[in-house]
Amino acid sequence: MNGLKQFEFHAQLLNWYDKNRRVLPWRALAGEVADPYRVWLSEIMLQQTTVATVKSYFEKFIEKWPTVQHLAKADLDDVLAAWAGLGYYARARNLHACAKMVSDEYSGVFPDDEKLLLKLPGIGPYTCGAISAIAFDKPFAAIDGNVDRVLSRFYAITEPLPASKPEIRRRADALMQNNRAGDFVQALMDLGAMVCTPRTANCELCPLQSACQGLALGIAGELPKKQRKKPRPTRKGTAFIMLRGDGAVLLRKRPAKGLLGGMLEVPCTPWDENQSIGSNIVEHTFTHFHLILDVVKTNTIEHAEQRDKVSHIWVMTDQLATSALPTIMKKVLVKALGPDVFKT
Repeated sequence: MNGLKQFEFHAQLLNWYDKNRRVLPWRALAGEVADPYRVWLSEIMLQQTTVATVKSYFEKFIEKWPTVQHLAKADLDDVLAAWAGLGYYARARNLHACAKMVSDEYSGVFPDDEKLLLKLPGIGPYTCGAISAIAFDKPFAAIDGNVDRVLSRFYAITEPLPASKPEIRRRADALMQNNRAGDFVQALMDLGAMVCTPRTANCELCPLQSACQGLALGIAGELPKKQRKKPRPTRKGTAFIMLRGDGAVLLRKRPAKGLLGGMLEVPCTPWDENQSIGSNIVEHTFTHFHLILDVVKTNTIEHAEQRDKVSHIWVMTDQLATSALPTIMKKVLVKALGPDVFKT
């Protein structure tokens, strides 16, 4: 192990963690037993989202729905509204479905069996590993971006991500022990977040520096290597703002499945690469494409989809702040109605 035995790696990292661990709203304090509901909720929120962003959302969710049973009883539209801004809205739908399943089938208690966890909506191998380790102290590796970076540098894994993930997984699995598994997983994450950071390796502060192969070879700061991403295509469309005499704005609900599923939007043309647009635009970048919308005020929606009572609703402007609107639609409404539209 690069000069460190497995138990020495554990001991040195956990000793550092006991002195430097992050205080996070979902994390149990030293000596406390982790709450599986908080662990699960935070892990779902943290998928492809930063800790800094998640903190306020997590606290808001816990205040509204302090237990999984409370969340299970919530209206999905309320959950989507509280989630708005976190993105990847399938996570919110799966979150609600998972809460209902845990509440209905497991009496509100998360199962500690990995096979049962993997059957719950929205829980894949990573989240299963994180819950198993952090909530139930089982020796399961949970490999996030921080752990990718720490282990790539420690073992000098030069193959670019994502091709190097099997090697990182093998190394992480070999490190796991029964002793303080949850703390060990969180210690690896904290080391990557606080010391072995994306921009700077900070090797002089690292408890593992004496055995780090990346440091020994002088390449720690270059790792992990990543494959070059393909450029995102740009799609375009027109968003129609239609106001009623009493100040209500026309919105419609997107299909439950697919991008922004179940969220509200202003009526739009389809988003494609060939549309021509005007100058009153907003822009937003999704994972796989960049979007430019021309914002047009209109008295009709003849250019949008046929209005119907099922998918289209009128919403008073003073209720927009609590509506299930994704970030792109908030940008559209601010562009059309002014910056105060979401002030409560």
